[in-house]
Parts: sequence; structure tokens; C-alpha cells
Amino acid sequence: MRWLKKEVRPEEIKELAGRYGLDLLAAAIFARRGIADPEQLKYYLEDDPRHLHNPFLFVQMEDAVDRILHARDEGEKVLVFGDADTDGITSTVLLHEALAGLGIETSWRVPVGDDPYGLSTKALDEFAAAGGSLVITVDCGISNHAEVEYARERGIDVIIVDHHRLQGENPPDAVAVIDPKLPDSGYPFRELSGCGVAYKLVSALRLAETELYKQHIALLNLRPDISPAGAPDEASSGGGFILEAVRLSNLVETGRISERLVPGEVRLDRAKFVSFLADRQIFVWNGDYQQRCLAAALGKGAEVFAYDLAPEIGVLIPQTGGKSLAELRELSRIGRYRTSELSEIDVFRNLFVSFALRRAQCFDERDSLRLQLVALGTIADLMPLRNENRILVKRGLASINREPRAGLAELFSTLQLEPRTMSAHDIAWQITPVINASGRMGAPDVAVSLFLAETREERMPLAAEVVAMNMDRRKTGTESWETVLPLARESFARNKEKLAVIGTDKVQRGITGLIASRVTGTLKAPAIVASFQPDGSAVGSIRSVRGFPVTALLEACSDLFIDYGGHDAAAGFSLPSGAWPAFVERTEAFIGTVDLALAEETINVDAQLPHDYVTPELLELTKRFEPSGEESPPLIFMAKSVAMVDAQIVGKGEKNHLKLTLDFGRHKWPAMMWDGAERLERDFSWRNRDPVDLLFRVTVNRWNGMETPQIEIIDIRKAGSGE
Repeated sequence: MRWLKKEVRPEEIKELAGRYGLDLLAAAIFARRGIADPEQLKYYLEDDPRHLHNPFLFVQMEDAVDRILHARDEGEKVLVFGDADTDGITSTVLLHEALAGLGIETSWRVPVGDDPYGLSTKALDEFAAAGGSLVITVDCGISNHAEVEYARERGIDVIIVDHHRLQGENPPDAVAVIDPKLPDSGYPFRELSGCGVAYKLVSALRLAETELYKQHIALLNLRPDISPAGAPDEASSGGGFILEAVRLSNLVETGRISERLVPGEVRLDRAKFVSFLADRQIFVWNGDYQQRCLAAALGKGAEVFAYDLAPEIGVLIPQTGGKSLAELRELSRIGRYRTSELSEIDVFRNLFVSFALRRAQCFDERDSLRLQLVALGTIADLMPLRNENRILVKRGLASINREPRAGLAELFSTLQLEPRTMSAHDIAWQITPVINASGRMGAPDVAVSLFLAETREERMPLAAEVVAMNMDRRKTGTESWETVLPLARESFARNKEKLAVIGTDKVQRGITGLIASRVTGTLKAPAIVASFQPDGSAVGSIRSVRGFPVTALLEACSDLFIDYGGHDAAAGFSLPSGAWPAFVERTEAFIGTVDLALAEETINVDAQLPHDYVTPELLELTKRFEPSGEESPPLIFMAKSVAMVDAQIVGKGEKNHLKLTLDFGRHKWPAMMWDGAERLERDFSWRNRDPVDLLFRVTVNRWNGMETPQIEIIDIRKAGSGE
């Protein structure tokens, strides 16, 4: 294992610390991780929902909203069709609750038993027979071209809400396709979970319930034209002004102008602002002052009808009361993350958006409950914890820790877990696998019912059933692993230790992803595990490691599949009867063309700490970098020449863990290295009292209601042996 601590410039560290009020250690870690751009950094330092991207940036979002509102107004029946994993389950629950809250007659459906992934003609036939006319897919649909066309023939409209990669050139011909991975989606962040995309649709519906929906709005501001040196220029000596304006539609900026106006020289037939403001509802800040500026710039005969927003915003956001836009610019927290200078019109736009969102109560308790689902889906689907995903998960976890929503509370109770201090890591290990188990065991409808049931009396037995399915899944996985491992090793050797491809009827289709992940972890190589079905077809999962291009493999084999889809790191597929040998042959040929990354694992070190820095206060530093997960790993520290106070081999059954007590001078730390027992006396010696160099995380050990700081060792060696 290679330890890598990237060098960073001291000037960069000091600049980050000074600009954002960080201590030098935190600033150094941000710099070392390459998180120095304000646009990136704000998602680590803030949890303000105003930093979330506007859902109407999706080009087709307005089409989707209009069709749903039409269904409400016409009393149509709507079906929410989701996927069977945690992301699909939470997406289904979130959208079903929101549509029902709008008064829409809504039903839901997820694949159960041996149902195929994605929208099916069977589901469409049954929905048509029930008089349904609109289907909304969540966490699926982007590959259902034939099914969408079939729905059209049955008189059913389809809206696709998905986050998977489009296979082929064109998406299905649906009423609207909301998918951030579409090349022309219009959305600035590709890596939302399926539940995250569903949340965006619900947020758009929330805004559509206000008077702002589809309103053509312009914000206008005039200011005296002052030269950069601070003295009036030629125009301002005669009363010159700068007119700035932005146009908004559904709170999305759609255009802006800046125009210099010189009194006595303005010709309205040539002025840019006239056509720019035409047919717009115009808002200004400090109406009396703006009208005086307009009169001075245009002459008293010209009239611009504008509404002064300052009094209304002052009521809802009291700290703005009586202040000019120039004064508010100095107070703007949003402005600190801009790469260009914040203008007065930028301040006005930010104020207007904040005011509109607050007045629409977009971030109320209902929103917090939805974000709990988004956090579950994002964590479970291993979405990158960067950009707005950080705020979505951060706020969702905070809501869970305050009070878990219906369904989640019963899961916590059944699992005997305390939600008060749940982290993303805790959710990933203790909650989402349990929800996922219902889908893997062919009964995701039980988990959906758990979250939608109205009373605790209904939810408790459903929670017990979901937990029982997880226990069955673990047992089944253990039995399947014994079958798969020798097959994996054989394939691994045949493919020159670059790939393992396993197909067997001894693995249930619902756990192929779990088994593939375990093969990948064991062999440190990409793995494909397929379950052979009674009809001869195969359903499988692919897991990547060392840079193996999953999507490129899928495209190379696309003509063989019944269906396929997934991410760059993980995917699933189904093959017709007789296609497995051709798939294996093509896959093994493909791996020969791929250069995998070096097998030696490299660990990036966030900071090398002097001994007197290793105190429980480090826990506060680690919280600044939460949530941790995909593409945002927990902080890893390095310390050198640390003395051991004690060393033990521990474990409940087989004793294979290493427990140390380490002396850092100011503080002695309990430390654990899981599966590290063999390292003692091989790589360093307790008998010789070797000082050690180590990589570690700072964590909290929770036991019997007590919380104590501890060190989790990532790697360890005799001091100086790895220089």
C-alpha cells in the first residue's frame, strides 16, 4: 500500500483560510483535496438550500409540470412506476406522497418477484384496464423505448424521471424526459440519484403552485455611473446612470443587460432596456429612489411602472430592512462564493429568489421529510457526494437525526438503532442494505408499503418483515458465496488476473450485485456475476474497480442484451436464452484491450499530524467534511513514530482484529485495525516496543449508550520502514 501526501503551496492555504474563515489545518486539507474553487467549496461549508440548483433548469421540466397539473385538473389516474432498489423505493414513495398531496388519484408499482427491470407492457395493460392515463417512471424508464411507444398506443402518456445513462442516440418519445445525464438536459449537475431527480420534480411542482409560475419577471436597478477611481466620470457629471436588469422565468435567469444612460441623450426607440423590459412585470429595490433615477435619466415625461419589493422582503427577511443594495452586498453570504464581483443587480436577484422560496414555504417540514428519502437514495446508489448532493444529504441526515419519518422510525426501532447521531456511513451500513434487501428478495413493495402506511400499527409488522428479508438475504449471500468464489478464481486466472466472469443457477438474481461487489473486493478486479433463470435467460450485475469502463463494455455487447443500464462503476443487464457464451467470449476479448490501473492501492493522506494535534478535538474537524462517501472519503491522517502502550488480538469468534493503545503525548487513544491481527509481529513488534507509523481515521465508538473517540487504523508499519 502506497501512502501519498500531495504537496500544496502555503500561499494557497493561507488564502483559503483568510477568505473563508478556516483554520490552517482545514484549509490545507481542502487544498490537498483540490477543493479550492468557490463553486466547489460552498457545498462543503454551507447547507443553505438556496445553493441547490433550480429544478426548472431541466429543459423539459415545465412540460412535465404542466402535464401533471393537467392530470390533477382533469381528475386523471396517475401511476408512479419505480425500481426495486433503495433508490427506486424512495423515489416511488416521495413522488407518490407529493402527487397524492396535490389531490391526484395516484397509485404506485415496483417490480416484484421475477418482473423485469423498468416499465413493462404488463403493468401498462393493467393500468389501462383501470382507466389510467399518465405513468411517471422514477429511477427507470430511460431505456424503455418500446414500452413508451406501447403506452402511447394504449392512450397512456409517460413522463420519465430517471438518472441512468441514455443508451443510444435518442431517449424514449415521452411527454417529458427528466434525466440529468441527457446531453441536452439543461441541468448543470449530472450525478443526482433517482430520488434526487424525483425531488427536483416535486420541488418544481411546489413552485408551480405559486403565482410566480410562468410569470415573466424583470428586476431593474439604476445606479449613478461612477468611474473606477471613485470620481464622477464625464456622464455622471451630467447625471449619468448605469441601468442593470435581469429577466427571470420560474426563478431561472434567462437574460440580463447593462446599459449606460446619459440624461438628455437617451433615445427610447434605440435603448436596449425598452425591448428587454417589454411585457414583463418589473420589480425594483427602494422604489422612490429608483423612480427619481429613472426621471433624471429619461426625463419626467417617461414612465416605467415598477413595483417596490423592499418593504415586502423586509418583512420576511428583517435584516434587509432600510438597507441599500450596496450595503446588502457587503453582507451577502452567497456572494462570498462568486468568482466575479457581486453587482447590485446580483444582490437583488439573490434577494428576490430567497424571498420567493421563503414565501412559497419551499423548505418547510414536508421538504425535510422528503430530503430524508433523498439522503437514503443518494447514499444507497453510491452517488458522488459533491456539488448539491452534499446539501441534499446533509439536510436529509439532519432531519433523520431530529426525527425519522414514518417507516424509517419503525426500521430504527426494529433494528434497535438510535437515530440521533446517524452519519452517511451509518446509513450506508445499517439502513440502506436493509431496505435494499426487500428488492433483492423480490418484495420491494413491502418496503414501499412500510413508508406509505398511515399508522404505526401498520408499519411495525412491515418493518419486521423487511428486517427479516435482510436476514434471509445475508444467509442466501453466504451460501451463494461458497459457490461463486471458486468459479471466480478460475475465471480470474483464465483472464490473466484482470477480470472475473461467473454465471450460475446457484445465485438468486436479486443478489448478483452483492456477490459481484464481494468478488471485486476479494480479487481487486472487475467482476460480472449472472444468475441463470429457468427459461435459459441470464440476469447479471457488473462491478468496476481500477478504472474498468463498464459503460464501454455494455455498448460493445449491446446487441446481445434484452435490457441493460447503470453507472460507470456498476451496471445490470439481462440476456436471452443462449446468449451467455457469446457474452463471455466478447467480454473476455474486451478485457484484453483495457489497461487497468496499477494493482497497488494508493491511499491519499489528508494531513500529517504532529502528536500534540491528535486530540478528541479532531472529531470537530472531521464533521466539517461530512457527509463522507462516494468521491468524498472520510479524512485520513498520518502520524509517525507513535509509541504503543498496549497491543491485543481480539475478535468474537476467530480472533483476527488488532487492538492497540497508542500514546500521542497529550492523549492516549484506543485504536482498532479490522482484520489486522496478522500485522502484529510481522510488520512491527509489540515485544520489541517498536514505534509505528500509521494512517488512520478518527471515529466514535458507541457502546451501551456511551460514546468514546477512537482511532480506526487504515495501515500501519514499523516507524521509518516505509520511507
